[in-house]
Amino acid sequence: MKQDERNRECTAEIHPELTTWKPGETLGEHMERRGVTRREFNTWCLKLLGLMGVTALCGSEAEAQEAADKIAAMKRPVVMWLQLQECTGCLESTIRSYNEEIGNLVLSVVSMPYVELLMAPSGAAAEKSFHDAAEQPHILVVNGSVPVKENGVYCMIGGETAETVLRRAAKNATHVLAVGSCAYFGSIQAARPNPTGAVGVRDILTDIPVINVPGCPPIGDVITAVIMYILTFEKVPPCDGEGRPLMAYGTRIHNNCQRRAHFDAGQFVNSFDDENACQGFCLYKMGCKGPNTFSPCPIVKWNGGVSFPIQSGHPCIGCTELYFFDRMSPFYKTLPNIHGFGIETSANAVGIAAMTAAGVGIAAHITGSAIRSRSQFRKEDANINLPAYGDAPKDRRPPKADDHITDTGE
Repeated sequence: MKQDERNRECTAEIHPELTTWKPGETLGEHMERRGVTRREFNTWCLKLLGLMGVTALCGSEAEAQEAADKIAAMKRPVVMWLQLQECTGCLESTIRSYNEEIGNLVLSVVSMPYVELLMAPSGAAAEKSFHDAAEQPHILVVNGSVPVKENGVYCMIGGETAETVLRRAAKNATHVLAVGSCAYFGSIQAARPNPTGAVGVRDILTDIPVINVPGCPPIGDVITAVIMYILTFEKVPPCDGEGRPLMAYGTRIHNNCQRRAHFDAGQFVNSFDDENACQGFCLYKMGCKGPNTFSPCPIVKWNGGVSFPIQSGHPCIGCTELYFFDRMSPFYKTLPNIHGFGIETSANAVGIAAMTAAGVGIAAHITGSAIRSRSQFRKEDANINLPAYGDAPKDRRPPKADDHITDTGE
């Protein structure tokens, strides 16, 4: 398969007309003309549908094939990609996707006439590309926050403020994706004291739905999977109350973490270079925010599924959560009173018990506790409130000073 892909790349270099889309051509026709077989194309489609559980919508093989047929019949969509007050990390993450089939979606399947990091035009030619794309129906992807202080002078593009550029680009957008935590709520730029007045996309585009794909940066496959979902099913994926697609942000990192068994057993890293760290114990006491962070990091991972921060030995900092830079800091302070094995006890209590009680007694207690509380744990797991954070602000207020994590003395 890899060699076949390389052969097609070489053919495309010699015959560039093969990679050029013809007017009215569908994705299936385009791929066939590029030498992709029907079997290869179906495999590609099913991988797309399988990413992040999208196949949950396809209850049978026939329904999955129907979805693949929809992808084949798709005509080349237009995507505008804005980069406002940000670091380019989100787009860098996307184009460095290790899933080649997904990565090719962004670079060759969709038409991106305006994306500052990748496009060749500049000056008047770039403005024409922007205008031509903005005047037709398109999916708008936005990286970066929008500064509003001092009339937006902190981020200017072609003599216009970021807010003006965003409103122009959103005028004919069929869907708007705020990709990255900067576009979600402002991220680091919006942290105290927020000198530029940075806000998220949804704080500007208040009259249309905004799909939030947070992370600093998000995993590339997550970004492209959300775009493909919209193109395939012609609707917004199911989202949580913060506008994050549930297929990616529907479960806590803590629930899928490879170190969870150590957490339940009260086995914690106490310093980054201790023996417990060498044994791969839980990073809860090192400030890991996994118990309060919704993200697919432990499932999809980074670098082609090689690892993610917790697996590599660094605690999660909660970068997919609202106002994480203020609410989750100090990053290496322990979260207070996170539930352990059985919702009636905290992780600290489990750790103390594991060190002081007899092994047999502990095992009997934990087993009995788990049986009694398992059904309740499942019901309440997604609704555990952490007083140290406060509830997700319904009015999207800036975090207050008392939202900071406090040291629990551990």
